[in-house]
Amino acid sequence: MSKKPSKGGAPALDMTPMVDLAFLLVTFFMLTASFRMAEPVVVDPPSSIGKVDLPDNHIMVTIDEKGRAFFGISNSTAKMNALRDMAAKYKVQFTEQQIVKFSGLPSFGVDIKDLPAYIDAKEEARTNFKGQTGVPLDTITPNNQLKDWIAIGGRKAVEMYEEAKVKAATAGGEFKAEKPRYAIKCAATTKYIYVKDVIKTFTDLKLYQFNLITQLEGGGTVVQPEK
Repeated sequence: MSKKPSKGGAPALDMTPMVDLAFLLVTFFMLTASFRMAEPVVVDPPSSIGKVDLPDNHIMVTIDEKGRAFFGISNSTAKMNALRDMAAKYKVQFTEQQIVKFSGLPSFGVDIKDLPAYIDAKEEARTNFKGQTGVPLDTITPNNQLKDWIAIGGRKAVEMYEEAKVKAATAGGEFKAEKPRYAIKCAATTKYIYVKDVIKTFTDLKLYQFNLITQLEGGGTVVQPEK
């Protein structure tokens, strides 16, 4: 039996729905993505051969080669709650808008009285901010703001961790989050005396376990085991 010749031309695939889907996905990611603000200081940590990832939930103190201390909390809600407590302790006024904006800052290195102006400054202006002399760290006088930030910030981060753990247990879901960890990051050229002052601040708070951030030989950031 002979086959009838096809009257149609070559088969064609309509790509219009696929193109529409691609643009919808691009639009979705553009609208939902959150852009990370730049760090106020960039340090080149010493190298090592260890390879441990930095936990997502951490409280970090960064020390540059000038000895300036910068403080940061990865949990944005804990960061806002810590600012509210610090504002009450040091009697500094912050608007709710400033508190929300503060939650997006990776870290900062200014006296709390200069923090409102620092938050309001444009991102490119924060690197050369006039009052950016580091979070006050005086182990002799009572003006050790870094100690208060570590104590209050750490407590708030633990509270958020415990709340999330309870919610997961109540919902019957699996809880995989890691407990907040403390970390110190410094430049390879930072003098030991500056790092020693930060370590003393930790030990004064009876915090004897923290990680040291180093640079993996060949590239990449790694974490040394807790001390």
